[in-house]
Amino acid sequence: MNNYRILVIDDEEAICEILKYNLECAGFSVDIAYSAEEALEMSPTSYSLLIVDIMLGDLSGFDLAKKIRADQSATPVPIIFCSALGEVDDKVMGLNIGADDYIAKPFNIAEVCARVRAVIRRVEANESTIEIPEDLTNTERDLLTLLASRPGHIFSRENIIAHLQREDITLRTVDAHITRLRKKIIDRHDITIITRSGFGYGLAKNS
Repeated sequence: MNNYRILVIDDEEAICEILKYNLECAGFSVDIAYSAEEALEMSPTSYSLLIVDIMLGDLSGFDLAKKIRADQSATPVPIIFCSALGEVDDKVMGLNIGADDYIAKPFNIAEVCARVRAVIRRVEANESTIEIPEDLTNTERDLLTLLASRPGHIFSRENIIAHLQREDITLRTVDAHITRLRKKIIDRHDITIITRSGFGYGLAKNS
């Protein structure tokens, strides 16, 4: 799981450092944000997974998750709430917002790592429903995997750039990669790359 990037969002420095150290020991790349506002400036949907505290200040963890889930152009990113608010109603609210899991503080770090792995495995299982061809470049493979993670959804070019995290990817090169990708999957009848002019691209699963 060395390629997975996690963003920890918590206003307690000690909690952030504990999670960062242990998750990095488990093989993940970890960044920290001490507020929801700071997290929003870090392209949160470009990460593989978010670990979010609820009580963050002016903009709560719930508010942050609602903003992320409301953005239809954003890459779907798994969210795990990690909070001292451990009542059933809090957990239900978090899951209803769209969280993938909820961990109550104080937590067991081994359990946190296990839950992170479990959420990522579920994401991988969803992505694997579309077979990725073998003759793709790394960029084309990552691009197709992104589109396949949410069939029917249109990803903006800006969101694609943020997800791919490559210095040579620009608005123009996104179009070029899509053109080459289309040519390589033109003979497949189960999927089609769709375009929203002036905005971005998506993947349709054919019946």
